[in-house]
Amino acid sequence: MLDIGGGEIIALAIIGMILVGPERLPRAAADAAKFIKKVRNFTGSASNELKKNLGPGFENLDVRDLNPRTLIQKHILDAVEDSPKVSNSVKAVKKSVDPKFDPDML
Repeated sequence: MLDIGGGEIIALAIIGMILVGPERLPRAAADAAKFIKKVRNFTGSASNELKKNLGPGFENLDVRDLNPRTLIQKHILDAVEDSPKVSNSVKAVKKSVDPKFDPDML
């Protein structure tokens, strides 16, 4: 999700100490954790409410599937998984067709 490495976390902690101060930093971190927990609870309840309001047939709805990028990737992967079947049928058709040159096709 977020590509944050160890060096970036240390830099954020140092900046946090400078801006907030070392004596108020634990309180600020606890407040940030509470805020993140509230946001997660809100999104979870919104997701459950959406599933409930959509009615039967949408019990297995995953809100992440509504992301356009995820939707496209899912359909592309489905198409790629079906491709060996298509390529085998194309090979069978190629074997059955006589590979003669037809000047009328030009």
